[in-house]
Amino acid sequence: MALLEFTTETEGPTVRLALEGELDIASAGQVEHELARIEQDAPAAIVLDLRKLAFMDSTGLRIVVSADARAREHGRRLVVVRGPEAVQRIFRMTRLDERLEMTDEPVDARRR
Repeated sequence: MALLEFTTETEGPTVRLALEGELDIASAGQVEHELARIEQDAPAAIVLDLRKLAFMDSTGLRIVVSADARAREHGRRLVVVRGPEAVQRIFRMTRLDERLEMTDEPVDARRR
């Protein structure tokens, strides 16, 4: 069983969801549930912090893409803080790094 931990922090109109561990089919439900909880409060921006994510499979990618689509649909931003090379590789392979709003640090997401 994959281990995933997450923390959620609210700063003004921005909510940061930081993931640590492995985002895969075994942990996807936890992340989807937490994103749904965050989205209920309609923040202006959701920052998905992947810096401490060790692994992400296509299930995790689907979660990110779906969250981005919902954010666009509701007029808010989803900002992805880049993860380690193993995680970023999947974004590059699918060219989603060109479509998603990505940054290196969470503070960069609040500047826009």
